Amino acid sequence: MTESAPLPLDGVTVVALEQAVAAPLATRHLADMGARVIKIERVEGGDFARAYDDVVHGQASHFVWLNRGKESVAVDLKTESGRDVVRRLVEHADVVVQNLAPGAAARLGLGAEQLRATRPELVAVDITGYGTEGPLRDRKAYDMLVQAEAGLISVTGTPDTATKTGVAASDIATGMYALSAILAALLRRGRTGKGAHIDVSMFDATVEWMGHPMYISLYADRQIPRAGLGHPAIVPYDAYPTVDGEILIGVQNDRGWRQLVTEVFSLPDLADDPRFATNVERVRHRAEVDAVVAEQTRQCSTADLDARLADAGIPAARIRDVAGMVEHPQLAVRDRWREVGTEHGSVRAVLPPMTFHDVELRMDAVPALGEHTAAVLGDLGWSETEIAELRARNVVR
Repeated sequence: MTESAPLPLDGVTVVALEQAVAAPLATRHLADMGARVIKIERVEGGDFARAYDDVVHGQASHFVWLNRGKESVAVDLKTESGRDVVRRLVEHADVVVQNLAPGAAARLGLGAEQLRATRPELVAVDITGYGTEGPLRDRKAYDMLVQAEAGLISVTGTPDTATKTGVAASDIATGMYALSAILAALLRRGRTGKGAHIDVSMFDATVEWMGHPMYISLYADRQIPRAGLGHPAIVPYDAYPTVDGEILIGVQNDRGWRQLVTEVFSLPDLADDPRFATNVERVRHRAEVDAVVAEQTRQCSTADLDARLADAGIPAARIRDVAGMVEHPQLAVRDRWREVGTEHGSVRAVLPPMTFHDVELRMDAVPALGEHTAAVLGDLGWSETEIAELRARNVVR
């Protein structure tokens, strides 16, 4: 690794009027890749994700996860002086990202078209719940609500119980689409000099992820059934019991079935059994297939069966809890853990998923509320006296 290699987004400045998950996830990845991200927060309380819980040295887990490497500037956007701070920051920015309440940025005079009127090279990104038009345009859009409206909850869970995903899938999808759009816009600007106004909605991002069940509904006129850990169209594909727990096995083709029953279970007669020889027939005889597989797996320990499945090339996985993920040998052997600073002490964090082989991505500290306000205002030309006056009037913190 060449330590002197530049980070991919060195020299890019991002102003983020953001809160919660979707926008902060996008901008945190920008910060990881070297961008300067200036996070605008409320004077009182800041990003409300700061108060979701207090489990990380007294700080919120969501906030610590999503906000490392940023500079926190706390301003009151209800004041003209506070809005002036943002406008002057934008004069030096390449990208502006906002996920305030619907229409709020425009009402503050900080909407994408308003900001780009004098700076057409600016990349301005609006992240919304349901988009800028339509009957749900002004509705509040939390992750669970969007999962429900987009149909994700209807295909997630068991046959008896629908459920949302265990992580904020709609928020995360939105943040990643915003990230990719920003990178594409910067690439285009590098060729043409032209900026962009980009809308990314949580609803649209989640609907995009619903492609498979959507086409089943459109062209087979049926709803995909909720199958828990199973798969509605592939068998065997589920969790199966072992002596000391369970293991997930996913056989996606007929060759895999043959390998499973001959090389792992030593039951070659099942390879050509007409009930099981093809996936179509295995789906029709799902209960029988699952019973045959379970009868074999429950005779083995999880570790032994996992090794045997791996040796035979059968797709399988141990079902780990979060503590098991944290201690996963795959993370340890690949040196994926780092320490990140916070105002109350360092915390563990995993490296970003994007690995550049010539430079390690940046993992700077999680900011305290308003930690960088004075420094940023000073850079913009405010004197210490002027900053003190703004602080006294509670315009900044």
